[in-house]
Amino acid sequence: MVPLDKLAQITQRFEFLEAQLHAGSAPSEIARISKEYSSLKPVADEIAAYRQALTALAEAEAMLSDPEMKALAEEEIPQLRARIPEMEQALRLALLPKDAADGRPAIVEIRPGTGGDEASLFAADLARMYQRHAEKMGWRWEVLEEQTTDLGGLKELVALVSGDGVFARLKYESGVHRVQRVPETEAQGRVHTSAATVAVLPEAEAVDIDIPASDIRIDTMRSSGAGGQHVNTTDSAVRITHIPTGTVVTSSEKSQHRNKEIAMQVLRSRLYEAERERVHSARAADRKSQVGSGDRSERIRTYNFPQGRMTDHRINLTLYALPQIMAGDLTEIIDALTAQDQAEKLAEMEG
Repeated sequence: MVPLDKLAQITQRFEFLEAQLHAGSAPSEIARISKEYSSLKPVADEIAAYRQALTALAEAEAMLSDPEMKALAEEEIPQLRARIPEMEQALRLALLPKDAADGRPAIVEIRPGTGGDEASLFAADLARMYQRHAEKMGWRWEVLEEQTTDLGGLKELVALVSGDGVFARLKYESGVHRVQRVPETEAQGRVHTSAATVAVLPEAEAVDIDIPASDIRIDTMRSSGAGGQHVNTTDSAVRITHIPTGTVVTSSEKSQHRNKEIAMQVLRSRLYEAERERVHSARAADRKSQVGSGDRSERIRTYNFPQGRMTDHRINLTLYALPQIMAGDLTEIIDALTAQDQAEKLAEMEG
C-alpha cells in the first residue's frame, strides 16, 4: 500500500503550482514553477488514475448487493484488483527520491587501463559504442578532448553528451570495463585481457560550483595534436590545475580561448561530481549500493569477443549479443541496471 498522506501532499503541491501558472506569476518565477510543475505532472497523473481505480473498486463492490448490477460488478472487480497493485508499484517508483542530476547532460571520459596498445584500441571501441548509442537515442555527442595513438587507439577522450535524461541513463557506465579478445598484433592467436576506464559526470554549471580565480593555475602549452606546422607555431593547449584538490584538466583544440572554456567546463563537472560522491558516501556509510555507486576502480563489465558475450558483474547479467552491444545497443543493459537500482532504493525506503 502506498502512503496516501504522501499522495495528498504531492497533489496539493501540484494544484498549487498549477494555480500559480494560471495566475500569471512574475516572469522570473515562471521558469522555476514550470520546471517543478513538469516534473510533478506525471506523478500527479498517476495518483489521479490510482485514486480513480480505488473509487471504481469501492463502487463495484457496493454494486454486488444490487441484483441488477451484480453481474457487471463481478466482471469489473477482478480487473480492478489486478490493475491496482501494478499502479501501486508504479507509484512507489515515482515516489523514489530523485537524483537532482538525472536530467543533466553528461561528460563521458574514457581512458585505457592495463593492456598497452590493446587497451587503447578497446578504449576507442568503447568511445564508438557510446557515440552510436547517443545517435540511436537522438542525443548530441560533442568531443571536447581527444588524444589518439598511432594505431588508432585512444589515450584519452572527453565528450559532452546532451539530450533528455542523459545522465540518468549513462551514470551506471562509470567503472572499469574489461575486454577479452585476440589482439590484431597477436601472432599466436592468444586471447588477451585488457581494460579501459569510463567516468560519467553530470555537467555542472557555473552556479553549481564556485571556483575562485585564486584556486586555479592556468598554463598554456604547445598542442600535441595531429602534427604539422600548427604544433610548431601555436601554444594553444591549456592546462588548468585546481590547487586545493590537485585536479588537472587539459584541452588541446586549436582555439586557446575555446580550450579554456572546455577545461573549465570539465573541471567544474569533476569538482561537482566529487562533492556528490562525498555526500553520497556520507549518507551511505553503513551500506554500499551495488548499482550506481560510481566507484571507478570497480570492474563492472567484461566483453568476451571469442564467445560474443557481455557480462555486467554488478547484476549478474550476461547477454550473448556482443556485436549489437558494441554497435551501441545498450538499452537492455541500462534498463536492467536502472531496475536493479530502483529495487534497491525501494527496499531501503520500505525496509
